[in-house]
Amino acid sequence: MSENKKEPVVIQVLPALNQGGVERGTIEIAEALQKEGIKNYVISSGGKMVSELLRLGVTHITLPVNTKNPILMWINSYRLEKIFKETGASLVHVRSRAPAWSVKWAANRMKLPFVATFHGRYGLHPEVLKKPYNKVMTKGKYVIAVSAFIQNHLMKEYKIPDQKIRLIPRGADINRFNMSAVSMGALQDFAKEYDIPTDKPIITLVGRLSRIKGHDVVLDAVSKMQQKEITLLFVGGNAKAGYDKEVKEKIASLPSETTVKVFAVSGDKMPLVYALSDICVQPTLVPESFGRGIAEAQAMGRVVIASNHGGACELISNDRTGFLTPVGDSSVLSSVLDSVLKMTPAERQAIGMAAQESVRNNFSIQKMCDRTIALYKEIFNND
Repeated sequence: MSENKKEPVVIQVLPALNQGGVERGTIEIAEALQKEGIKNYVISSGGKMVSELLRLGVTHITLPVNTKNPILMWINSYRLEKIFKETGASLVHVRSRAPAWSVKWAANRMKLPFVATFHGRYGLHPEVLKKPYNKVMTKGKYVIAVSAFIQNHLMKEYKIPDQKIRLIPRGADINRFNMSAVSMGALQDFAKEYDIPTDKPIITLVGRLSRIKGHDVVLDAVSKMQQKEITLLFVGGNAKAGYDKEVKEKIASLPSETTVKVFAVSGDKMPLVYALSDICVQPTLVPESFGRGIAEAQAMGRVVIASNHGGACELISNDRTGFLTPVGDSSVLSSVLDSVLKMTPAERQAIGMAAQESVRNNFSIQKMCDRTIALYKEIFNND
């Protein structure tokens, strides 16, 4: 950077800082920027994760950028413009559609570069309204796709040229999701706390209790398995109204040798969940943009079985780093579960180690942060 150039300042903008993948990614980038010595700020409407930013020494600016009211979005653009000028912003990174409109208006007035991360497919219906609304995410200097699945979606649905898209997959925290970081004592205490039988194979589905996450598919698959003595864990948030009753009825119909536990845990206990599991399943009925839960389980050397669509196809090389099964097909899932349980420990370990290596080489948080900051620096140097 030449001497007459000002020191770069990055501002990230998102609706709120409550728990979630978008929020977690924002904090991970903020931390990486701090380590690089790049001044940065985060703007959101607030939330329980603000304290994490403050611990990193990153300034959080509270603004109601979570609003979808067009008038307030326009007013926010002037509030943002003022903040961008006061902080000496060099680049803005926005992560959601409503604040992206405010960022776009402010940045255009200032001729300030911005990038946006396309975290999901977003709804397209009614197309006459939704597609133009969503397309604001593509109006910056670059649009970041969190997977090749999203990259292809952008090119197909929004006709975005490949050179304007930067593929930066999300990542797993390979330091936290690491078997060597889990003590046997902590694992035993966790199993005792949640009354989880550990004397039989453990199959785990991580995700909120929702039909689209495939809980029905797993229960149907388990009911068809040759292996009856298993422990099935459903780990996630609350079900939508009525769905929990449906799940409970299916659980009640399973063989008596099969134990099912349904519970939620705080994020800090997720490594224990994966460490306790023999197999992790992600049989989603709707394709996920990336599949962070898959990457986290793989980082811990678990065998993962997932639906053959979306980001899962990038994380899993079938029969090598895990297994892909047809969407919604409980019979095939049942067969694969039985096959994996019949493998020798060495065979399962080989798959787990290959998955672990893949995550470390391609899908770690460090890789995500390095690629994102490299993009920032490219914009700084060319601006």
